[in-house]
Order: sequence, then structure tokens, then C-alpha cells
Amino acid sequence: MLHLAASLPRPAAGRFKKPVLSTGTENYFSPAILFALGLAAGASMALATPLSAGVPVLAGVILVVGLAAVWRGPDRFRRLALLAAVFAAGLLAGQMRTEARIAGAAAIPAIDTRNDVVPLTGWLGAIERSGSGRQRLMIRVPAEAETPGYSVRVLGDPGELRPGDAVSVEAVLSPPRPAAMPGGYDFAFHAFFARIAATGYAVAPAQPGPQVEADRARRWIAQLRWRMAEHIARRLPGRSGALAAALLTGDRSRLDPADVDSLRNAGLGHMLAISGMHMGLFAGGVFFAVRMMAAGLGGWSRRHDPAIPAALAALIAAGLYLAVSGGAIPTQRAFIMTVSALGAVLARRRVLSFHTLAIAMTAVLLLTPEAVVTPGFQMSFAAVAALIAAAQVWQAKRPPPAPLDPGRGLRQFFGGLGMTSLVAGVATSGFAAFHFHRIAAWGLIGNLIVMPVFTLLVMPAGVLALFLMPLGLDGVPLALMGLGLDLVLTLAHMVADWPGAERTIPSAPGWVLALYGCGFAIACAARGLWRVPGIGVMLVAMAIWATGPRPDLFVTRDGVVLAQDEDAEGWAVSDRRRGRFPVRVFLEAEGENERPDRLALACDGTGCAGQTAGGTVFSLLESLDGLAEDCRLAGLIVTRLNIPEHRIRSCAARVIDGGVLARQGGALIREAASGELVVRHVLPRDPRSPWHARRTTRPDRSR
Repeated sequence: MLHLAASLPRPAAGRFKKPVLSTGTENYFSPAILFALGLAAGASMALATPLSAGVPVLAGVILVVGLAAVWRGPDRFRRLALLAAVFAAGLLAGQMRTEARIAGAAAIPAIDTRNDVVPLTGWLGAIERSGSGRQRLMIRVPAEAETPGYSVRVLGDPGELRPGDAVSVEAVLSPPRPAAMPGGYDFAFHAFFARIAATGYAVAPAQPGPQVEADRARRWIAQLRWRMAEHIARRLPGRSGALAAALLTGDRSRLDPADVDSLRNAGLGHMLAISGMHMGLFAGGVFFAVRMMAAGLGGWSRRHDPAIPAALAALIAAGLYLAVSGGAIPTQRAFIMTVSALGAVLARRRVLSFHTLAIAMTAVLLLTPEAVVTPGFQMSFAAVAALIAAAQVWQAKRPPPAPLDPGRGLRQFFGGLGMTSLVAGVATSGFAAFHFHRIAAWGLIGNLIVMPVFTLLVMPAGVLALFLMPLGLDGVPLALMGLGLDLVLTLAHMVADWPGAERTIPSAPGWVLALYGCGFAIACAARGLWRVPGIGVMLVAMAIWATGPRPDLFVTRDGVVLAQDEDAEGWAVSDRRRGRFPVRVFLEAEGENERPDRLALACDGTGCAGQTAGGTVFSLLESLDGLAEDCRLAGLIVTRLNIPEHRIRSCAARVIDGGVLARQGGALIREAASGELVVRHVLPRDPRSPWHARRTTRPDRSR
């Protein structure tokens, strides 16, 4: 959004009631800011676990008491009372909005065809590319009388079909699965709110389906995006065209996985997400062009403010770009920020401030409260908050401009560009490390050498190409964009090939991220020395992250066991054929890149046994005939068999059987200092959340 603010020329004195960018005199912890933070906290708590009936009641009491204290209480307690009241209001709003969202999404059917092939008809929403490089089809099923519309995601060949076309495909489907490990990415949660009813794979290429009359607007937008992406790819064949299509339309199906990995390892993965910079440049370009044309109207521009029609035109352009680009969470945030900034222009108020950011955050959370736990939401708002704070400090302390010193102006420009990359990179690194368990060691250098090319050549040329595309005059700007992208990819591959470019780090519990986020908010929104406590909280969270206890065992949903090897320097696995995906997820979460060795096990006719680095004996039971002996000798029994409940209760060892794995998913196991095993499953024994309650159990394997 700083790009949009920069594109808005400063008007003559008196045109605006307040400056375009705040200089640090505002009340940072205003009710708007506190409400946005309280709403985020409330939505996070409501989504983390279903709240009991007493919690909203307690929040209501705190709200009433807090407002009363604000109204009639002592002056020294009013700010604290306001904070408590606003947090309670945010908790209530987040709880109510979340419950309403859950109630609406509960009507989505759960699809589980097991091993049966079933026909699926609808229209093709998008063609994506999976992490393994395979094509993935997003099929939209229109709403019916009692069932809302939903989506099904399948791996398959689209044939000659394109997004927006009616499609029919035969596929094997299953409900979206929860996280592969405790604390990992929970696809079932995100699928629930995204109305993805099932995932699976097609057994044959997709075929044209029966005509679809519903969702005409969405189908038209999908067709438009695809045609634009194809047009760009024809004009710019190869890697640069695929990247240009991703930047301008959000279509990433043509990207080479090697290019994506290089961009991420070079710390440039944020370029692939259409966000504030893309939206700001597009809307800012429209604003500037319309304002220049309006200013040229002579007498009219002397009687009226040219910024008013420019802001209205930029609002329309931003809405169109939101639709064309796919409407992901970062794009929604950028659009709302753009609307807030342009609305401030219309109201003749400051364009960019923490108040604007708070309005955008509140709007996003009211529309999609589930976004608060996504990395896109956290990283995009963190970057903007840090940039606003840095810009306010910079504006307060920078020397006055020197129009007769172009060298100084260039130094300030490129210095500001480098500082922007530094601030945004540092602000998002903690959140990225938590979600993706990796850090781009050379990310700062990568941004410093690539972002000038991206900002000064690639995106301006891309924005100009979008303007001229309806007229068929986009050839030259796309060619310039292609030259810039070729250089960007060359530099990204160079940085990604440097030694130690990608570093993995262990995972952390969710509450550590919450603590880090609280410190980050204080560090950004406070003033002066009040930022020090926020930085201190962030450092405490990072220390807990680095020194927290690590698991000794990991059991996948398929009953595969990972344990530390004999030297306690790496991990070894009981079976290399099964459970490869959760094994890979766990190793990434533990900061391991090496392929695990095979566990050293002692086996007989009833199963195998091993020992952890801490001395705990565990058994991999394959026959109930060995249960009695394992209960006597082992501390932990893992089996895919379904063991009767009475036999589990009479066993001295901790038992994780097939029924538990089917209901609760994989488990992390840690040996406490007392020798007791601390077991943490993906799901609780009786999950109350609707995105997990609809899961089905595996067939009975007992024998």
C-alpha cells in the first residue's frame, strides 16, 4: 500500500485536513485499532477450540463493566478498562461471526466414495498445479434447493476443457483430511470454510459435461482469467510468460516448480502472491492517469479537485483487478486497504495510517474470520504494519528534500527501496518460519538486488500491459516485462544456489506464535520506548521456540513410527513405503532435510520392538497374539489393529491402536522427566469442531 500512497501527489495546502501519511502524532491504540486486534484475538480463540457457553457470557460481563469504567471510572483506569472492553467486544464479535460462518458451511455435504469410482459434474473453476507438479482440477458444483454450492478438488487431466466450461469426470473421492501431524497445516479446516467437500483423483481425462446455467458471473470471470493468462503466455513463451501470467492474473498452473523453489529459497516467494504492491501499483496507476487528465481540463480543475474523479476511477479499477486476480486473502486485504486509502482521498483525510490498517483488518475478519489463522493474512498485515511504522519514523526524521540535488534524491529513493525490502522481510520472517519451517538465509540480499528490477520495470510494465490489453497494444509492455522477469529469474536462481540458501527450523506450538504476534503488534503500534516491551515479548517467544521440548517419537495415521536414531542426531523410520507424506511433513517441521534411516528393530512373528534414545521400549504390534507380552515389556504399543477396549484398559503400556489413529490421527510423543509418556494427537478424542466431526473411520483391521 505504500506504493499507492507514493502515487498520490501531495495536494496544495488546505486541500487535505490531515497529511497523506501519518507522522507519528496519532493515538496508535485508538478504539479502532484495539477493536481490530480484539476481533483477531476473539476469532483466533473461537477457531482454536469451540468455546463453552460460559465464555461469551463472561465476555459480555467484561464488556459491560469495562464500558462502565470508561464512562465513570477513574482516569488512570480508563485506558485499561477500554482495552478490556474492546477485547471482550472483539471476542464476542469473533465468536458470533465464526458461529454464523460455521452454521452456513455445515450444509456442505461430506463426500466419501471409499474405493468406488463415481461421476462428478459441474463446471471447471480453475486448473492448478500440485506440489508434485501434477495438474489439479477445481470443480465447482452449483447450489441446489437445500444444498449450497461447493467445490471438489481432484488430480487429473483437463483434456481440452478450460476454466468456466461444464465438466464431467469420474473420480475416487474422500473427505478433506486433517493435519498430518499435531500443529501442522489442517487442510480439513481450510476446506470447510472454502466449501471444498472432497478431494481425490480422476481415473480418466475430464470430459465436457451437461450445460450449466448457474454461476454465470463466476464462470465468466474464470474464463476471462484463463484467456488473459493464455494471451500472456502466447506473447511471452517460456518461463517469463508463466511468471507474468501468475503475477497479473493469479494463474500459477504454468509455473515451473524449479522456478517456484528458486524464488522461495531466494526469499522472493512473496512476489508470487498478488498483494499490496500489485494492487497499489495498478490502482495508483489509474489514479495518476485520471488525475493528470482531469487536471488538464483547465477551468474545471480550478473549481474542483481532480483527485476526486481519479479516486473513483481507481476504486473501479481495483474492484476489477480483484475479480480478475482470483480474490485470495492477500488480494482482499490489499483491495480493502486500497478502498480505505482512496476513501480517505475522497474524505480529504490521511491516506495511510494504522487506522486504515485497522479498518482493513476489521473488514477482512468480519467477512472471513477464519483468515486470521492463515499465513497470508498474518504476513500481509505484518508487512504493512511494519512498513507504516517505519515510514512514520522515517518521515519524522528525514532531511528536507533537495530538488537541486538529483544524486541525493536517487540515493534516498534506492535507500528507501532497500529499507522497504528489509523491513517487510524482517516483519514477515517470524510468521513465515512458523508456518513453513524454513528461512531463506540470503533473502535480504535477494530482495535488495531483485526488487528494484521488479518494482521499477516488471510491475509498471505489467500494469501498462493490463491497461492496453483490451486495445491489443500490450505487445511492447509485455516484452519489457518479459525482459525484467528473465533477469529476475536469473538472479533468483543465482541467490538460491548460494551455500545454505535454505535453512529449515523446528516447529512451534500455536500459543508461541500468538505470543510473538502480541509482541509484534505492540512493537509496531506503540511509540518511542513503549516499543521495547513489544520487542522483548517477541524475543521471549523466540527463546521459547528455540529451547522448547522436542518430541521423541512420531506416529503417523498409518501406524509408521519415527524415532531418533541411536546417536540422537537424526531420525529413523520403521517403514519407508507407507506414510511418506506425513513423514516428510514431520521431518520438515523438525528442520530435517536428510532422508531418514531405517529403524533398528528386533522382530518376531507378532511384530517388532525398538527403543528410543531416552530408553523407552516401544512395540509395533502386528498380531494380537503378542499383545500380552508387549503389555508386560513395552512402554508404548503402536498397532494398526483394532484392540478391544477392555484389553487396552488392562494393559500396563500406553496403547495407540488403529481405532485411535483413525479417530484422532497421528501423534507426537515426548518422554517427560518423570518417565511418563506425553502423547499429543492431531485431534482430541471427541472433536467438537464441525470441520473434524464429519470424518469417517477406517475399516476394521482386527484379526
